[in-house]
Amino acid sequence: MGCAIARALSTKWDDVFLLEALPKLGMGASSRNSGVIHSGLYYPPGSLKARHCVHGNRLTYEFCASHGVPHRNTGKLVVASSAAEAEALLALVETGRANGVENLRVIDRAAIRAREPHIEGHQAIEVPSTGIVSSDDLVKAYARVAAGQGANIVTNAKVERLEALHDRIRVTTSVGEIEAKCLVNSAGLFADEVASLLGSKMAEHKIYPVRGDYCELTRAKGDWVRGLVYPMPHSDGMSLGTHFTKTLWGNILLGPTARYVDDKNDYESNREPIEEFARCARILLPGIEAADLTPAHSGIRAKLTPPPGTTTGRLHPKGMSDFIIQRDPDVPNVVQLIGIESPGLTSAASIAEHVSDLVSEILA
Repeated sequence: MGCAIARALSTKWDDVFLLEALPKLGMGASSRNSGVIHSGLYYPPGSLKARHCVHGNRLTYEFCASHGVPHRNTGKLVVASSAAEAEALLALVETGRANGVENLRVIDRAAIRAREPHIEGHQAIEVPSTGIVSSDDLVKAYARVAAGQGANIVTNAKVERLEALHDRIRVTTSVGEIEAKCLVNSAGLFADEVASLLGSKMAEHKIYPVRGDYCELTRAKGDWVRGLVYPMPHSDGMSLGTHFTKTLWGNILLGPTARYVDDKNDYESNREPIEEFARCARILLPGIEAADLTPAHSGIRAKLTPPPGTTTGRLHPKGMSDFIIQRDPDVPNVVQLIGIESPGLTSAASIAEHVSDLVSEILA
C-alpha cells in the first residue's frame, strides 16, 4: 500500500519519502498472503472495499502488464458444498453484480467437475475477473516506479515520534528526522499505533491481529486443483474461508486459517494442526489426508473487528468492517489508513488514487 501510494504521489510532488521500519519492503502482510487479484464479489455495496477492489482489479492488471509483474487472469470458483448454501451463494452473486463485478455465472455440479475434476460441490460461482499475482514482485514494481519518479525510499526507518507543528508534522525515525507538509499513515498492522503517536482520536480504531496459516499440497497431489477454488465465506466476516490457490509457480496452497493473536509479529507459535487443514480441505476435496499436506507460510490481517465477547475497543457491526481512509479530524494535514486488510493488495492502486486526492486537498 505504501509503495503504491508513493508511486501515485511522486507523479505530482517532489520530496516524497516512504519510511519502512523493516530492512526490506514487503516483509509483512504485503507478501504474506494468497497473492489473489480479487474481483469485488464479497463486500457490501457502497463500501470502500467494494469500490476500491473493483477499480483496483482493473488497475492491477494494467500495472502488471505494463511493468512486467508476473500475474495470470485465472478466474475462480466459489463453491457451495451443499444445497443448504445455495441461497447464500445466490445472494453473493447479487452482491457482486451490485458492486459492478462482470460476467458472474452460477454453474452446477457437472460444470464444476468439468473445470475442477477433483472438487465436490453442489453449485459454484464462476468469477472470471479473479487472478493471481506475485505479491512480492508487485511491491517491488510499485517501489521501483516510485523511486524512478524521484521518491525517496528509506528502510530500517521505524517511526519513533510524531509532533504536529503549526503547518508541519515532525517525524522522528530511527535514522533521522523529517518535517513534512503532509503525512500519510499507511502502517498496516501498526496504523493504530502510529495514529496514537500523534495523539489522534483515530487511534480508537484499534487493530486486532488475526493470523492465517497456510499449508501446501504435496507434489503427488499437485494436479488435484487446477486454479482458484474458494468455499463460501465465513458468515462472521472473519475470512473468505480456507481456499485452494494454484500459484504462478504451480504449487497449491491451502489456507489461510483465521485466528486472533496477541502479538502483531507472531507468525509461528501454535500453528493450526495439519489434521485440521485436511479436515477443512475434505469438504471440497474428498480424499485429502494430513499426509498430503506440508506447512507453508503464515500472514497476519489488520482486523478492526474485535474477538467475540470483547467489550473494549471500537465495536463494529457483525460482518466485514470497511477500510478507513480519511483526513484526520484532529490533525488535518494527516491522511489515515486504518484496517487495510484484504482486499488491500488488489485495491492498492485504487486506494493510492484516493489518497492522492486527499493529499491534493491538503497541499492545495
